Amino acid sequence: MKDGDRFTRGVYAISVAAELVGMGQQNLRLYERKGLLEPGRTLGGTRQYSENDLDTLRRIGDLLEIGLNLAGIRMVLHLEADMRDLESELASARRSRADGFHSES
Repeated sequence: MKDGDRFTRGVYAISVAAELVGMGQQNLRLYERKGLLEPGRTLGGTRQYSENDLDTLRRIGDLLEIGLNLAGIRMVLHLEADMRDLESELASARRSRADGFHSES
């Protein structure tokens, strides 16, 4: 297994994931229905939560604590994902620019 796989591969059943993040199983199902996360599934359809899913669930809990509703949380999660994508693109562009600068020298 690649190092990054351990964060994205679903390994936790819903009961374990709920216990690890201190939430009820029904809440996890609700968050999935509302589009806040999409856990992996086994061939039989059983949800499997990854480390990244657990991080998302913890973030949802934090946002609920400060008073956001689920629609607001969905917006925050999407904006945070967009920001990560843009930061990655910026880092890639900087590397390309640095590589071009060094090859001209």
